[in-house]
Parts: sequence; structure tokens; C-alpha cells
Amino acid sequence: MELLSNLALGLQTAITPSNLLYCFAGVFLGTFVGVIPGVGPLAAISMLFPITFYLDPTAALIMLAGIYYGTTYGGSTASILLNIPGATSAAVTCLDGYPMAQQGRAGVALFMTTIASFVGGSFGIIVLSLFSPLIAEYALTFGPAEYFALMVLGLVAASTIANASPSKGLSMVVFGMLIATVGTDSQSGIGRFTFGSMSLLEGFGISAMAMGLFGVGEILSSVGATRNAKIDSDSAKLRNMLPTREDWGRSWMPGVRGSSIGAFFGALPGTGPSIAAFMAYAVEKRISKTPERFGQGALEGVVAPETANNAADQTAFIPTLTLGIPGSATMALMLGALMIHGIQPGPTLIVQQPSLFWGLVMSFWIGNLLLLILNLPLIGIWVRLLLIPYHYLYPAILIFLCIGAYSVRANPADVLVILGFGVLGYAMRLANLPAAPLLLGFVLGPLVEMQFRRAMVLARGDLTSLLERPIAGSVLVLSAIMLIWTIAGSIIRHRRQFSDAVNPTEVGG
Repeated sequence: MELLSNLALGLQTAITPSNLLYCFAGVFLGTFVGVIPGVGPLAAISMLFPITFYLDPTAALIMLAGIYYGTTYGGSTASILLNIPGATSAAVTCLDGYPMAQQGRAGVALFMTTIASFVGGSFGIIVLSLFSPLIAEYALTFGPAEYFALMVLGLVAASTIANASPSKGLSMVVFGMLIATVGTDSQSGIGRFTFGSMSLLEGFGISAMAMGLFGVGEILSSVGATRNAKIDSDSAKLRNMLPTREDWGRSWMPGVRGSSIGAFFGALPGTGPSIAAFMAYAVEKRISKTPERFGQGALEGVVAPETANNAADQTAFIPTLTLGIPGSATMALMLGALMIHGIQPGPTLIVQQPSLFWGLVMSFWIGNLLLLILNLPLIGIWVRLLLIPYHYLYPAILIFLCIGAYSVRANPADVLVILGFGVLGYAMRLANLPAAPLLLGFVLGPLVEMQFRRAMVLARGDLTSLLERPIAGSVLVLSAIMLIWTIAGSIIRHRRQFSDAVNPTEVGG
């Protein structure tokens, strides 16, 4: 009964005219930007982040969330039609979606993608509604030591699991934490690493940093890129999009499995929709009686990853809202949005801000329904959007980013910050250094420092007290095992690659 009353409260909040408007705006803008090749949810939210600063906190979060999962919907369109993933999580959709388009079944692929996205998103919302209050209730017993341990686990997981090179991921996390030390110390009030600059006393803004790293960095890396592709627009018409009975029969079980896999991995810090999509695809190929069909236009290879990444998009809010620990860089921006509005995420959020939390949950239902209605008739428009040349799109995006960065604090230095981080993001792309762990380190760095200081004050400086507390000690040991396991696996893999490279030379000699 309590769950039903909470859902009723959330529905009452979500269906207010203003929240409905911002929910529609979020999913529409998310789909619009997600269709653009290479612009994923992180870049989309970074670009549109400043719009929400002047909104009510509930409306701001509803709009950002709509942009988030709306981008995932739109990202599959470019994957299927052009073999260019609109988002990282949509990359696996290219494997079978593009061959379907080449076979003249692009409409069927797009239709089933939309249905699969709605099913996966709905399953993720159910999991979010059922388990978030339980986790938050248990987390109320957490102290500074437990929060510190959980944040360390999140940083380790994000920097090792989601990246091929653990050393690069860890170095970027540390670099992000170092950047976060710039500004005024929250406890002593002393400026750190400001070099006498008044503009740096407040530190670097998360919006300017994110827009620079991902927005401007994406622009700099894509300038001059030319992609010429022939698009069969007739296959995107509604009459050519209806699946056959055999298509429905092949799709429903992969959809169930993909939703379950996505819901599980979405709730884990450091994994998210990309890993969920690849895992769902791998499971379907493994259990299929005809695995040779995968990569040749198998509909299961489209449905499974699409349900997985959309379910993961919803359950990713569980650790972010209930524990205050973002499981991905995109969730870090959501966390930043809450903090900008003066709301502290964590186990008390559901109790102190029930209308915000449950209003957000119910807005997910509305947003997914709007996306279902929007995407089917608008597929033809998204196809034509892909025909716009890159050199027309990116100058407009760059101007929008600079205006957004300036509008946050009306400080011209923020424009220089966004451009500076844009150059840094471009250089990191050239060096193959991941930007997402850097952003996670930047967001969680101050929180890790604050919770560690509090834990040390309570323990009178005794470091062993962190291990003596059952939950904190267990999580820290798990973090250490995960770190050692990943680094050891990376060393073994590099040794095998080295031996494979050397042995042919020795044999040839």
C-alpha cells in the first residue's frame, strides 16, 4: 500500500503541466541529439545542462533524465541506417541492425528497436521502484566510513571494468580528483591551487568541464570528417516497418533476457548500458541454435542489446539517488544537477524529497510512452537529419556550448575553461585516454575527501578503523580484489600479446 501511495504521489507530480512540458522537451531533445552520429548521452546532457539551472529541481531532473534515455532511443537510428553508433551503448546494435538495413529491412529494425527500448525501459522502472526504497532504508545506517568505501568501489569499478586499459582509467580518475582540489577547501576555507586567481576560488564548474571534455572535444575530433552514405528512406515508412509473426516470435525471449541483464548491470557502479548491451548480445549469440546468423542481420541481435541498454538507463538511477554514488559519468552530471539545486542525493532523498523522487520515477513511464509515440512517426525526419553536413552542425553546437558555459555564472572565464577542457579532451582522444573516469574522479573526489576526513575525525586518525567496520571493511577488500584482479589480467594479456608478437620473429629466424 505504501508503494501505491508513493506512486500516486509521483504521478500527481509528474502530470503537472510544467513537468509534462519539460519531460516532453527532454525526450525530444534527447532523441534529436542522439540521432546525430557520435553524440552520446554524455555529450548531449553536457550541451543541454545549462538549460536546467533556472528550473525547479524536479523539472530540471525530469528534463535531464528525458535527455538521457531519449538519447539512447535516438542513438540506435544512426547505428542501423549508417553503421555509425549515435551512442556507445548503441555500438553493438550496428552488428545486426546495419545488415538488416542493407537487406531492405531498416524499417523493421527501427520499429523493433523502438518497441524493445520501451519494454526494456519499463522493466528498468519497475526494478527502480521496487528496490530503491529498500536500498535507501538500509543505507540510512551508513556512516562516513561506509560512504568512503562505497565511493572508492565506484571509482575502482568505473576505472577498471569500463576501460580496456586499467592503468589509463585509474590515472584519469586520479587526475580528475586532482583537478577537483582546485578552489576553496570546504573545511578550512583556504584557497588551494588558485595561483591568486579570483575566478578559481570556486573551482572548475562541472558543466564547463563536461561540455569542454565531451562537447568541444567531440567537435574538434569530428571537424573535417566526411561521411557519405546512401539512405533508403522508403524502408523507414510506416507501412514497411511492421514486423512479421516470425519476427515477433524471435524477439520476445531475447527482450526478456536483455531486460533482466540490463537491469542488473545498470544498478552496478562502473558498468552501465554499454556493458549491459554487449553482455546481452553475447548471451543471445551463445544460447542461439544458429549463432552464425548473428552479424548477418539477426533480429535477436538488435532486440537484446536495445532492451538491455534501456533497462540499464533506468536502474542506473538506483545507486545515484539512493546512495549518492554515480555509477557512470552521465549519472555524475545528474548528481551535479541535484547539488546545484541544493539537494543532497543519498538515502535521505526519498524521505526528505518524496515528491521529487517518485515524480521522477513516474516521469520515466511518461517519457518512455512519449518516446514510443514520437519515434515511430518521426523516423523519416531523423533519417533526413542525418543528411545535414557536419560542417553545418558543429559550428552551431560550439556557439551553443560557449553561451551555455557563460550563462551559468556570467563569468567570461568559464568560456576559457570550456575551451581549455575541450583542447584537453581532444588531446586525450588522440592519446586514447578515457574522459569518463576523469569526470567521475572530479565529481566524487571532493566527496571522497570529505567522507574520509569525517571518518578519521570520528576514529581519531586510526586508519584501521575503516577495516574494522563490517560494511566498510568488506567493500574496501572487494575494491582491492577487483583492482588486483583487473591489473593482473591486464598484465597477463599484455604478456600474451608481447609473446605473440615475438614468437613469429623467432620462428622466422
